[in-house]
Amino acid sequence: MTGTLTRCRACNGPFGPVFCDLGPMAVANSYLPPDFDPDAEPRFPLRAVVCSQCRMVQLDHVVDAHDIFTDYAYFSSASSSWLAHAGEFCAKMTARLGLGPQSFVIEVASNDGYLLKNFVAAGVPCLGIEPAANVARAAQAAGVPTAVAFLNPATAAGIAATHGRADLVIANNVLAHVPDINGFVAGLAMLLAPQGVLSVEAPHLLSMVDGTQFDTIYHEHYAYWSLLAMERLFARHGLLVFDVETLPTHGGSLRVLAAPAPRPATPALIALRAKEQDRGLDQDAFYKGFEARVGEVIQGFRAWLAAKTDMGRKLAAYGAAAKGNTFLNAARVRARDLMAVADLSPAKQGRRLPGSHIPVVAPQDLLALQPDEILILPWNIAPEIVAQLRGAGFNGGLWTALPEMRRL
Repeated sequence: MTGTLTRCRACNGPFGPVFCDLGPMAVANSYLPPDFDPDAEPRFPLRAVVCSQCRMVQLDHVVDAHDIFTDYAYFSSASSSWLAHAGEFCAKMTARLGLGPQSFVIEVASNDGYLLKNFVAAGVPCLGIEPAANVARAAQAAGVPTAVAFLNPATAAGIAATHGRADLVIANNVLAHVPDINGFVAGLAMLLAPQGVLSVEAPHLLSMVDGTQFDTIYHEHYAYWSLLAMERLFARHGLLVFDVETLPTHGGSLRVLAAPAPRPATPALIALRAKEQDRGLDQDAFYKGFEARVGEVIQGFRAWLAAKTDMGRKLAAYGAAAKGNTFLNAARVRARDLMAVADLSPAKQGRRLPGSHIPVVAPQDLLALQPDEILILPWNIAPEIVAQLRGAGFNGGLWTALPEMRRL
């Protein structure tokens, strides 16, 4: 599935309002080698629209997922706060579901084994499903059983036949990354045992709107999730939501629990359904106006950049994250504006950011350049990064740009 769409990928309904149009952009996680040809870098439309029926917010131009995810630059273990989040989740679900040596856990989009290694250590049988072969190899090397595959009904049937169905299926921060959303959710349902539980984490559209978090819009995020749209999608595949939890991760996320067998709705679920209804997520008006607020954020950042440049300040950035690439490219930032961006991931160091072509360096190499100000691009883990930089002796200005410029 690739190219421009005219109808919803989930329910085939017609598109309604434009949510946010950022124009043609490079693919956010397609980092460039040092000898790249800038004229050969592909760019694709980046526009999010709203389904007028099921209310799924989605891109109306799809870039081939195999091109994005077969060799992937993101390793979850690079973030200590994310490792802690995964460990807490595993402990909580183990206690809630009574998981043990007789159980079976599957994680879809298991990345480098950052989460499942907790189940391995606890003696709970598990399996990761990861489409990026380079990332899956890291998981396998860490002792996490991992199958290299995109999840769809065919691969799900094969895995269920070989390994059995799971008591817990985890799909954390992957629902946005799937172009064939119906095939993917059908696969999730096939992996579950009759009394099994599906746990899905996804950034919440309501938090995205309230925080003007437009930088989470990029080509590998094909959709942006409300509880409303997620429940409608799951129900079409026989998965019934029974609980939800709001999380601080990624600027505000949902952890949604669903099952093939009906379970009573929790008070938290009933309350969030009512909140989304009160905010008007089933009406066009909710989705209009976001793009104008995005323009205000970009204008504020451009003014800050111009002022600091006029003062002769040496500017850099930290965190070669996909969200940062959306932000920099939407703000038309180029390598002449920022001397470098630091990142802990060796897979990104020595490359250039897509679109802006800013060089990526190791944190110690960035500090050796002696910048005066550092813009933290992954604002969702800013406290972790501030601690790293202050601990390394950086005394200059540290900033985030969303929802407005803020010195930390």
